[in-house]
Amino acid sequence: MKAFVGVSVVFGLALLGLGSAIKCYRCRDYTGSCTKTHDCRFEDSCLTLNERGGDTYRQCIKYSDCDYAVLSQMFPHVSSFSYKCCSSDLCNGAPMATASSSLLGLLVSLAVLWWCVL
Repeated sequence: MKAFVGVSVVFGLALLGLGSAIKCYRCRDYTGSCTKTHDCRFEDSCLTLNERGGDTYRQCIKYSDCDYAVLSQMFPHVSSFSYKCCSSDLCNGAPMATASSSLLGLLVSLAVLWWCVL
């Protein structure tokens, strides 16, 4: 019974985020120390656009606009860039912040699983 409750809690928490809009970092910076966040619309994803030798742009963007040609039109002043779009909360942060939140999620999952086995 204890295992069933634990599995139900984990499954319920996993479903909690489905169907809701995500939150993304929103800023233009050079250092990667962005702290401003923005609630996106339902069909949005998070964009990280790195200008070669310049700023990094972080913002919400419609997932269908995550294409080099479309982004070139949206950022005409940026001549050369790389980009990444992702679809989980605050996934467009600095790489260390993203890795630490993934690690935290893994540790919580392992703790709940360990609790269910006991």
